[in-house]
Amino acid sequence: MESMALRSLRKIKGEIISPPKTGEIVEGKILNWGKSSVFLDLGPKGIGIIYGREFQRAKDALKGLAIGDKVSAKVLDLESEEGYRELSLVEAAKEVAWVNLEEKKEKEEIIEVEVKGANKGGLICQVHGISGFLPASQLSPQHYPKVENGEGAKIASALQKFVGKKLKVKIIALDPKKEKLILSEKSRKLSPKKEDLAKYRVGDIVEGKITGVTNFGAFLGFDKNLEGLIHASEISETKDPTEILKIGQKVKAKIIEIINNRIYLSLKDLPAKASQKTKSER
Repeated sequence: MESMALRSLRKIKGEIISPPKTGEIVEGKILNWGKSSVFLDLGPKGIGIIYGREFQRAKDALKGLAIGDKVSAKVLDLESEEGYRELSLVEAAKEVAWVNLEEKKEKEEIIEVEVKGANKGGLICQVHGISGFLPASQLSPQHYPKVENGEGAKIASALQKFVGKKLKVKIIALDPKKEKLILSEKSRKLSPKKEDLAKYRVGDIVEGKITGVTNFGAFLGFDKNLEGLIHASEISETKDPTEILKIGQKVKAKIIEIINNRIYLSLKDLPAKASQKTKSER
């Protein structure tokens, strides 16, 4: 039942109302609790209500909150049957999460995600309440499933071991409207800081250790925090990289491209002289 005080407040606010827009994120104070509902004081924007399905969806978020506490909600409808603004706590949290994820993508931040599921294509992850996808091709060399003939069932089985674990990744694509979030684990190791790259140029020879090997290429770590990718075609035209290189192996490679802060290397066309100094030795 709606209290007399609540009815009076709604009447007063009805005279000085400043209607919000559908889809707008508003902030309000918890005014009262009803049966399977909660009322919010939205100030000049009126009185809001979270009820029905939206109340059930927000149960966990509402736990521990009391009258007077502030919360953010999204306006679903300007007027319910009883004249309240229909609100959603969950949708507001989701929208704020997408904004935060867009900012992290712009800044190329490394984020931690929890793996919730796996299929032959990759891993289904959870980040800030949003479901994202980490394709198998975007796993780091250490985590890439080593499956013969690329059989889908075997790949899915190999990826199951990651369920429940946390991984550090970068966001490589997102579309809030389509609720699409694509993640990459290997990208975070292919994007060194600009200042670390300043002393390197295309054509420089670097020396380091192989940090990962897959059928599409290998990763070479050098100069403390830098890592570059050696595509399979820059290793051998006939053999699989895993037949030639091993993790921990020391090799010299030539920088052939530096694009978008990513380093690409080649094991081909290296100087014949064994005494050739690497860039890091000069």
